[in-house]
Amino acid sequence: MDDNRILKVSELTANIRTLLEGCYPFVRVAGEISNLSQPASGHLYFTLKDSHAQLRVVLFKMQRRYLAKEPRNGMEVVCLGRISVYEPRGEYQLIADTLDFRGAGSLQQSFEALKARLAAEGLFDQAQKRPLPFLPGHITLITSPQGAALHDFLRVARRRFPGINIAIYPVAVQGEQAASAMVAALDQIRSEIQTDVLVLCRGGGSTEDLWAYNDEELARAIRRGTVPVVSAVGHEIDFTIADFAADLRAPTPSAAAELLLPEQSALHKAVSTYAARLQRQVEHKLNQADRHLHFAWQRLRAMPHPVESLLLRVDQLRNNLERGFNRQLEVQVQQVTRLEQRLQACSPRHALTRQGNDLALLENRLLRAGENILLENEQRLRRALAVLQAVSPLATLSRGYAVARKKDAPQTIIRSAAQVTPGEALELLLAAGRVECRVEATLPDEEASIGSILKGTA
Repeated sequence: MDDNRILKVSELTANIRTLLEGCYPFVRVAGEISNLSQPASGHLYFTLKDSHAQLRVVLFKMQRRYLAKEPRNGMEVVCLGRISVYEPRGEYQLIADTLDFRGAGSLQQSFEALKARLAAEGLFDQAQKRPLPFLPGHITLITSPQGAALHDFLRVARRRFPGINIAIYPVAVQGEQAASAMVAALDQIRSEIQTDVLVLCRGGGSTEDLWAYNDEELARAIRRGTVPVVSAVGHEIDFTIADFAADLRAPTPSAAAELLLPEQSALHKAVSTYAARLQRQVEHKLNQADRHLHFAWQRLRAMPHPVESLLLRVDQLRNNLERGFNRQLEVQVQQVTRLEQRLQACSPRHALTRQGNDLALLENRLLRAGENILLENEQRLRRALAVLQAVSPLATLSRGYAVARKKDAPQTIIRSAAQVTPGEALELLLAAGRVECRVEATLPDEEASIGSILKGTA
């Protein structure tokens, strides 16, 4: 800065504000409340003091509703907020986001120590933040599939840009193993999945519930790789180490979707507006160049001794100019066409077509599988029938055997000569028909054995 330059009061105040807000984006200040004021606007104004100094503090109405209790003069509190300058009076003040009436406990002390150490390493350096794409083609959410945060993100994303490709990587977001699970997820996604943006997504909760996002290894995993990371953890008043390490901190999961995705209808309108504006500008420049050339042509024709070479040169320059403008117009039209094609590719109609094709493919596979199952069952049934036929008594009867039973007691099957007496009526069941007969005599077992019968038949 030039030491001899004379600054206006407003310029100096603005410079001081920029320096203070850059040096203290977030700060925790402990002290005693005094001079508490509660105007009709709902905002809170008070002085935070200790034995040696005091600081003006403002807590706006939107943040006031999240307080655990109403502040009073004389209370010892810890204010979380950012330093700013009220330029009309040239006074610096603390714009508080929340008040901790319990003071800084062990968890908070650990949080502040880790934050200070990582900040000293440059892990939170704004210059190292990776830029986010204007319109990401693929977004990966690292979150719990059962949480309300996931549904909030998807609801806003589908409203703002339907058809956007969103993948969900399920992890635990609370507990002792949550931090290591998220670290593993970040590393695996970067090595195996093509994505444009990674989003750490979780709803609100207590300090203990959100403690997994205050892990040192998670902060370092966020900074690894080239894919930008968005932290959408908790509510607007919740801050974690992951928020500082991420390339973008979103106050809520819904706000993350709004920050990442533009309104599709607004984008269509903007493209159409830019295309029309470009067309008008090109036409204006062409018309302007044509008028200049026409004027020069007229001047040349009015000369007493026109030079033919100059006339030819003018024609050549005119043709070159027209070709140059036409090429520029063609390039711009191609860019607009590519943007329109990209928008069309994200249309839900294409997604529905792909899903319809997938459904038809699955239907054909189901039909083929059903036909194969029916064919297999038919073959099994035929094999069972063959086995059943082989062991069926009818098959035995067809080979020349008969079943003998008493005529007066059909349920009694004759298996031995001792079961009948001479003169008793019998019924023989054959493979085809029945035979009624009477017992003439009974023979001993050795005379009526199967072997002798087979020998006799032989």
